[in-house]
Amino acid sequence: MELTPKEIVSELDKHIVGQDAAKRSVAVAVRNRWRRQRVDEAMKKEISPKNIMMIGPTGVGKTEIARRLATLTGAPFIKVEATKYTEVGYYGRDVESMVRELVENALGIVRSSEREKVKEEAVRRANDRLIDMLLPPQNASKANEDDEDEPSDEELVGSLKHARNREKIRKMLDDGLMEERSVSIVSETQAVPMVMSNIPGMEEFDFQEMFEKIAPKHRSSRELTVREAREFLIEQESDKLISKEKVQSAAVELAENLGIIFIDEIDKIVASEKQGGADVSRQGVQRDLLPIVEGTTIQTKYGYVKTDHVLFIAAGAFHRSKPSELMPELQGRFPIRVELNDLTKDDFVRILTEPSGSLTKQYQALLETENIELVFERDGIETLAEYAFEVNQKTQNIGARRLYTIMERLLEELSFDAPDMSQGRVAINAAYVRERIDEVSKDEDLNRFIL
Repeated sequence: MELTPKEIVSELDKHIVGQDAAKRSVAVAVRNRWRRQRVDEAMKKEISPKNIMMIGPTGVGKTEIARRLATLTGAPFIKVEATKYTEVGYYGRDVESMVRELVENALGIVRSSEREKVKEEAVRRANDRLIDMLLPPQNASKANEDDEDEPSDEELVGSLKHARNREKIRKMLDDGLMEERSVSIVSETQAVPMVMSNIPGMEEFDFQEMFEKIAPKHRSSRELTVREAREFLIEQESDKLISKEKVQSAAVELAENLGIIFIDEIDKIVASEKQGGADVSRQGVQRDLLPIVEGTTIQTKYGYVKTDHVLFIAAGAFHRSKPSELMPELQGRFPIRVELNDLTKDDFVRILTEPSGSLTKQYQALLETENIELVFERDGIETLAEYAFEVNQKTQNIGARRLYTIMERLLEELSFDAPDMSQGRVAINAAYVRERIDEVSKDEDLNRFIL
């Protein structure tokens, strides 16, 4: 949250090509949240987030911008499709469920943060338990012996020897010398029915916690290596050290103040005057969305959550409709609108080369595991970009996702034969690309199915 708008845009540039207007808008929206946290309480309540609507065809980076932004800022983030709320009957799925999902996401973030704080103590406790499993502590007193009797010399020597052995085991654990040693872990399992939590409108009730109190527990033992057991025990000890109530309260606060909900395909719930039937459901979804985006209080199993300061980012292609065809009240809740551009051939070239996790780098890393050096030459990348652009123009424009199909088709043979190739260098140049893509690209009927 300390990042400036320029720094946010710079970070987004590492993963997403172009779309500068959208990047600037989300960067300013995030910085405004940082600013809001620093104004006085009276003014803080008045400042609401400026929700954003991204307009552009599929595959140009709308979802990726929002997802990377959330990762960058450590904010709770969920992506929902507006169409899923029209699927069943009149209302479809409960629209309020998006807020409950956001809180669950926030809960995971807070829990991970709290576990990190107590990790040192959790590791110490886990190692103590591992030592007890490898060499159980001696019983200091005997059942038929008077407690006031002093221990004999033999017992003292035995106790000291046992203590030294335990310290040796501790040192060996610290040095990683016992990672493959087997230990027996006793765990409790419980059959908890999950179906009731899926009843629409009942998500706020914690049925799982209720059944945990009444359902019988079954103890079972399993053999694990010390390495595996340590992770299991650290997780157990971390949960013991963390306050469940504190985590839940912090998660609700985090979701309320920093949460981001990305509503995709919002253009699909535009109700057209020319069509009936499903449009009734679409209009209903808009009405259900309105109070959540405006700001309301939703009941969850972790408490009441206010959506007044949640940032909503909506996105849609708007091929057959316009943003102005949404309900006026809903339109007004997305004051910032940015239009994302169609991808050009040059954009495809940049997408294949510039991002830190570009497709070309991914395939190079994958085939390097088979001792194959994959080299993408400049003319090969430009030819790939040209094919992707042309196929998008001839058929359905799916944006950058077209590169996935083109790359898979290009490297299918090499990926199949790679394990049988001892090692080698494969250069992907223009001739290599044309040899494998040209025939499919020219055949219009085949093109529709394969590319």
